[in-house]
Amino acid sequence: MAIDSKAVASRAKALPQHVEHLSVVIAELMRFAHPADMVVSRYFRSQPRLGNRDRALIAEASFAFIRRKTEISQFAESGAGPLGRRLALLALFVTLIESGLGTGNRAESALADLAFVVQPNEVEWLKRFGMIERDTLAVLTRVNLPEWIWSALGSSVPKNECLPLAEAMLKAAPLDLRVNTIKAQREELLALLNDLGGRYTAEPTPYAPNGVRLKGKPALQTQEFFKKGLVEVQDEGSQLLSMLLEPKRGEMVVDFCAGAGGKTLSLGAMMRSSGRLYAFDVSEKRLANLKPRLAKSGLSNVHPVWIDNENDAKVKRLAGKIDRVLVDAPCSGLGTLRRNPDLKWRQSPQSVAELTQKQLSILTSAARLLKPGGRIVYATCSLIQQENQGVVEAFLAKNENFELKDPKDVLKGSFPMMGDLPIGASEGSSYWQLFPHIHGTDGFFGAILERKA
Repeated sequence: MAIDSKAVASRAKALPQHVEHLSVVIAELMRFAHPADMVVSRYFRSQPRLGNRDRALIAEASFAFIRRKTEISQFAESGAGPLGRRLALLALFVTLIESGLGTGNRAESALADLAFVVQPNEVEWLKRFGMIERDTLAVLTRVNLPEWIWSALGSSVPKNECLPLAEAMLKAAPLDLRVNTIKAQREELLALLNDLGGRYTAEPTPYAPNGVRLKGKPALQTQEFFKKGLVEVQDEGSQLLSMLLEPKRGEMVVDFCAGAGGKTLSLGAMMRSSGRLYAFDVSEKRLANLKPRLAKSGLSNVHPVWIDNENDAKVKRLAGKIDRVLVDAPCSGLGTLRRNPDLKWRQSPQSVAELTQKQLSILTSAARLLKPGGRIVYATCSLIQQENQGVVEAFLAKNENFELKDPKDVLKGSFPMMGDLPIGASEGSSYWQLFPHIHGTDGFFGAILERKA
């Protein structure tokens, strides 16, 4: 869902109807029956008269509420009036503080923007919320995480990284693009974006060589450079993850869990549209979403294949024939909480346990595709050891013909900048990890496995 966050930061005043709409949306979000972006999009479709600025403010406040649900819900108990109104007011207040411009007091500016909304008795109440010192809050309130996730982080990263990591996930993620090098170069796109009369502020991503970071979240669908396939929306971490596979021209490559194809298109561009790149997925709908993106990408080496499961006969026919396989496994998605904050409330220890069994099954099946000497990259956008190192170690225990490779050693020839990238929360790790508080990306895990010759 494309929302122009510059509309939120334009100091437009919040209006009574924003509180009313937001109260309805929050009530639906609190059910956690569907992904948050789906809930918000569906509500907007039911309210066609809402303008772009209205939608921007309501959407941003909806996601602010989900990110800081524990904090907001606890403080809301202290107010008067309907609970839905209190939750909506606090979500709007947080959003206006976070999007505040200038160097003045952001809480005071946010209160000024709520002047048409708040009642006299609510002003002091909101001021009290704005004056709370966050480091005085109980830890689970401060990090806005369920206890089981906080505990899992403590078992997965060094203790001194837990709090900075959790607090980084309370901030909205930037909008990253990957330049399609089949059609353009990054310098060209940066110049084009920064020449659009201030509508975009674009800069190179710190690590990914073809990445561009935009300030704000503009609607790209109407822009010619997007329609022509010069760029794809892709987090910098996801771009770097694709580079772990190092696909070569003329090779046989499989993206085993392709989804809508973001990494597939990245791999195809790295192969310069040569060789053969299979995009496998169990969802026919997701592969259908890949087709229009593939059509405008300029790639001719990508072959989408719908499979029933990881043991489909279409998979077995390629056993022992593939040079490289990417397994971006279905996971809890807890590394993407900046973008998908509802996942922390929708996942559970039980769902993660079920996922780890599926992840091991997928990795085992995908590994059979490789030639001797071939490479498989197992990856997730999870931060939890159970889904990451745990799955790889379980696989290696049963597959002695595979060995774990050090990412720095593997990549230092092809991608020198990757060799210099701090790739984990601790030194000496043979795993590749990115974190929001260290790298400014979503949280990603990657393991490079090689089939022994």
